[in-house]
Amino acid sequence: MISLRNVQATDLEQLLDIENEGFSKEEAATKEAFVERIQLIPDTFIVAEKDGEILGYINGPIIHQPYITDDLFEEIQENPKRGGYQSILGLAVSSKARNQGIAKVLMEKMAALVVENEREGITLTCKEELVSFYENLGFVNHGKSESQHGGILWYNLVKLRETIN
Repeated sequence: MISLRNVQATDLEQLLDIENEGFSKEEAATKEAFVERIQLIPDTFIVAEKDGEILGYINGPIIHQPYITDDLFEEIQENPKRGGYQSILGLAVSSKARNQGIAKVLMEKMAALVVENEREGITLTCKEELVSFYENLGFVNHGKSESQHGGILWYNLVKLRETIN
């Protein structure tokens, strides 16, 4: 059975392995970025694990605008208790645990936190080939992002709180 919990400092090495498996060198978060996220936003950094092994994770700070900006990949702040948009800077599943619905379960947990903490909604950027995955989860494609992260074309996807059921 898969369980969800907040991140802990001892998760770092497993998280980095999954991050580097799922993203190119240009896209992947650095060790320093992970340390900062673990320290500053453990309330919105959720890991999925089974038998003590991390299978996937989702993380992102609360931001005040509906779209992710590249500076978030460099520096984040602690989350306010209420309001704002839940950004998703990272969602990754271990290669051996893919196609088991883990990413969907992690997104559902983040959606529950949005409702519980009275956030405006969830915002993320994704590559073109993942747009339909997020649309199937109720996100709306707002078109091309201004993000230049990793030198890739990203799309803004947003899911407002009132559409979370």
